Amino acid sequence: MKLKITILEGDGVGPEVTREAVRVLRTTAGLHGHQFTFTKQLIGGAAISEAGSPLPRTTLDACLASDAVLLGAVGAPRFDSLPPSARPEAGLLLLRRALGGYANLRPAISYDAIAAASPLRPEIARGANILIVRELLGGLYFGEPRGLTGDNGNSVAVNTMSYSVAEIERVARVAFVAALQRHKRVTSVDKANVLETSQLWRATVTRVAKDYPEVALDHLYVDACAMHLITNPRRFDVLLTENLFGDILSDEAAVITGSLGMLGSATIGGEVGLYEPVHGSAPDIAGRGIANPFGAIASAALLLRYSGGLEREADDLEEAIQFVLNAGYRTPDISADGFGHLATTSEIGELVAEALAEIADVRHAYHAV
Repeated sequence: MKLKITILEGDGVGPEVTREAVRVLRTTAGLHGHQFTFTKQLIGGAAISEAGSPLPRTTLDACLASDAVLLGAVGAPRFDSLPPSARPEAGLLLLRRALGGYANLRPAISYDAIAAASPLRPEIARGANILIVRELLGGLYFGEPRGLTGDNGNSVAVNTMSYSVAEIERVARVAFVAALQRHKRVTSVDKANVLETSQLWRATVTRVAKDYPEVALDHLYVDACAMHLITNPRRFDVLLTENLFGDILSDEAAVITGSLGMLGSATIGGEVGLYEPVHGSAPDIAGRGIANPFGAIASAALLLRYSGGLEREADDLEEAIQFVLNAGYRTPDISADGFGHLATTSEIGELVAEALAEIADVRHAYHAV
């Protein structure tokens, strides 16, 4: 397998965690004879500083010419005074739209080894394994008209939530196909008792479900879903929802894992897949070697699966993550139980790479027998 991968390290802890994701991708390529080529480009605050734009044309062109894009994190407080369209986050929104990925997949898994890091009681979180499918190119984040008018004493702000049947249907099909590979359950989340967009969402998802008779569908209002995520997360298999609700619920789901640093994501459906950890740039801990790279590494596993079609390699990388956690290695954000060994960002990456090699050795030995 040959893959051209554009690396967008971004801001804050982005370069640190992305470095470890690249490390494990290089290890995977070496173990299995693949050819991965990596090209670094600028995005976000780093791009503003160097090129005067949060998404330079050279970056966008490189991404569009790639097989996959691996992103670290975007955001830097020193740019908060800029107009919204010029801030680091604007570069990420522009990139998402340009790549065309409309389905954002965010797995949230409760690992037994770090159950104590979750604020939830172990008997509630244990065994939870949720895939959140978030529509990514519609809703309030992209709807028009939008803007802020008037002076400070009499200002009016407008955002528009808008969805078409086609937008809802295509992301719904992603959720149902994913459910077929899991436990065959989809929970669609909306606010159909209040919002017309949600009424269209519910009607469209219900119709699409008829094409997947093996998959059970239920509907929840977003406020009820937020409660159930905390009180009974094991009830969920695949969670399907629109852009804003998905953004909020997927961050809430971090309590299941114990840290936002554990969550990876894949944005698919366009010409080029975009893979990034869910956490932000965390400038307060940047450069200290304590950032959690597991989310970035999990994103690398999703890259292998969805852009490379390398299911076995993706499974091995996810197994390597679990192996390192089971061995007791922790970054500070998941060390609440006082058990195990504190490790730096780079040490975690090295340990996962070593675990990958061990898994490959075991596999080779098994086949030899």
